[in-house]
Amino acid sequence: MTSPVNRFPTAASADAAAHFAAALSFETDCWDVHASFANSCVDFVLVDVRGPDLFAAGHVPGAINIPHGKLVAGYLKDYPMDTLFVVYCAGPHCNGGHKGAVRLAQLGRPVKLMIGGATGWLDEGFSLVTGD
Repeated sequence: MTSPVNRFPTAASADAAAHFAAALSFETDCWDVHASFANSCVDFVLVDVRGPDLFAAGHVPGAINIPHGKLVAGYLKDYPMDTLFVVYCAGPHCNGGHKGAVRLAQLGRPVKLMIGGATGWLDEGFSLVTGD
């Protein structure tokens, strides 16, 4: 009898390495963002794409707030074109981060999604800050 895990053949190791490496070019996680800030090695702009009220109620320290619908060229004019933006929203149940990532990519901006969002940040034991 075959388990549900083995119902489909396993990818070749080279294919698996390419697949997972590609995924990391699109996303980062809460630990990597936290470590970047903790070590003062922040070479990206962290963007909370939720609305201002949710941002004020609690956001990742160091994040700025630009709701995904407002990610337009005018809001980004002060950032060089090669600035990496890392976006997040409420959590895995929210697609606002993906919407923000699409908008940034369509503007020709480098972008990654912080998987887990604010919920993932809390799940990892990190604290949110309040206010603007």
